[in-house]
Amino acid sequence: MPPRRKLSDLDRGRAIGWLQDGVAARQVAQRLAVAPSVIIRLKQRFHATGRVQERQRSGRPRVTTQREDRFIQRQAMQQRMATANNIRQRQQATTNTVVCGQTIRNRLHNFGLRARRPVRGTTLTANHRAARRAWCTQHVRWQRQQWAHGVVTHESRFCLEPADGRIRVWRRRGERFAEGAVRERQHFGGGSVMVWGGISTRLRTPLYHVVGNLTGVRYQNEIMQPLVVPALQAIGRRAMTG
Repeated sequence: MPPRRKLSDLDRGRAIGWLQDGVAARQVAQRLAVAPSVIIRLKQRFHATGRVQERQRSGRPRVTTQREDRFIQRQAMQQRMATANNIRQRQQATTNTVVCGQTIRNRLHNFGLRARRPVRGTTLTANHRAARRAWCTQHVRWQRQQWAHGVVTHESRFCLEPADGRIRVWRRRGERFAEGAVRERQHFGGGSVMVWGGISTRLRTPLYHVVGNLTGVRYQNEIMQPLVVPALQAIGRRAMTG
């Protein structure tokens, strides 16, 4: 069987000309490398309409206007945690247009918005934000040679049994940490494990498992003296930690 392909307007005209000259539909199909059924439908359409062009397909009419589409986008951008059903209900109450949840998702997809799992960030007070901004401003122009003398240390807690977290947030590509797209989290459900570690451009410290409450005395005896001090000594006199 010849491979299927779509006929151009020129090929359709040639096919009708051959058929009018008495060439069989099967032979015309062989010349144009299409199935005989294609030529038969073309012949029937030409006899019914007098044209060889395909009829334009209108498709299903669009249920929302451009203004309603922008309303859907604004709702998702203003309340990132809203579900498609929530946006559908607001859109119906405001514009009196009845649509399904999939229509809402399709419109948001057209604007580049996809439902993604939000990043879990620590709740920061105004003082926390001010302190972090000041630190970044102070070190923004540091060169690689300056960072090479530093050891960055941090404690991290890992949940053993994290919550299901199937909440989704509407966001575009590159908006993972955008304001309104981060879900704040303050507790660790199901138990957790805390570890400490330090890293620099030259070395990294062993990972230390923190058991119980880490007091100032414990931090001095269990982390600073056996782990941080040797790392700073290995870097040199200009070493620093943060």
